[in-house]
Amino acid sequence: MENPVIILGAQAVGTAALDAFLSNDVVVYCILDDDPKLHNTELLDVPVMGNTDDGELLKLLGKKCEVFVATEDAASRRSLTQMLHDEYEVVPVNSIHQRSSVSVHAEIGHGNYFGANAVIAATAKVGAGVLVGPNAVVEGLASVGDYAQLGSGAQVGVGATVGAGAFIGAGAVLVAGVKVGDKARVGAGSVVVADVPNGQTVFGNPAVKV
Repeated sequence: MENPVIILGAQAVGTAALDAFLSNDVVVYCILDDDPKLHNTELLDVPVMGNTDDGELLKLLGKKCEVFVATEDAASRRSLTQMLHDEYEVVPVNSIHQRSSVSVHAEIGHGNYFGANAVIAATAKVGAGVLVGPNAVVEGLASVGDYAQLGSGAQVGVGATVGAGAFIGAGAVLVAGVKVGDKARVGAGSVVVADVPNGQTVFGNPAVKV
């Protein structure tokens, strides 16, 4: 991308997104975070300069800078994305690691993070504000809802569905065609062989309610 990027969030997600941008030689102008202890520090040689609502820096968005929302929780990512849309008329760009594989035949929203070696197959659908960890796989005809999160090495099988705001732990496997509801949580290493209702937490092999 031509313009430098401002990242909102300097914690784990911000670090991962920054690494992904740098892997593609994208210039990151600065990072904003609401923790005052991080202000005037650096993350991978990029300055942390102020809060996520810093009007003086955010006014650069649009013609001069792009933005990526890298806060930890889905609700925060959603609210910041809405603020950027309403007040600055911008949408976050995608942070796609140079070593990830995102098919040109996949349907991808905005503001997503794809970690190193993540695979998004042809005919897969990924919404907006989704975090896809390193080595995670979303297979063909699978869909991942807005602001969901896939941990490192998670696998979403052919035709499986991950609901909005759902969390899929590291190394979890969703077998073909299974449906995980909105805001549901799947524990790390679990194997999901049956549908998971909205808001439910499951764990184990096979995954059961906890």
